[in-house]
Amino acid sequence: MTRLRAFEEAGADALYAPGLPSVAAIRTVCSAVGKPVNVLATGPALTLSVAELGELGARRVSLGSALARAALTSALTAAREVAESGTFGALRGALTYAEANDLMEGP
Repeated sequence: MTRLRAFEEAGADALYAPGLPSVAAIRTVCSAVGKPVNVLATGPALTLSVAELGELGARRVSLGSALARAALTSALTAAREVAESGTFGALRGALTYAEANDLMEGP
């Protein structure tokens, strides 16, 4: 808390609070400072929705490496299924080739 208050006093526009250990800590930190708090989506924050984090006082939410790790988890799950059982269930619902290309092209 001391560090966040020091950043606030130094003129920070927002305060980054990664790895808070509990929902109560998120609430406490957000209510103890006057600047918007950015909470990292990890640990206890993963049990909450964006709206619930907002109700606790969070004004920004960072995902960090979570999306990349989720993608790697999906790839490993699919590869293990193919290698271990010879089935392709984990691939069902994946983007089509055309959809993936459309995403890469952008707006």
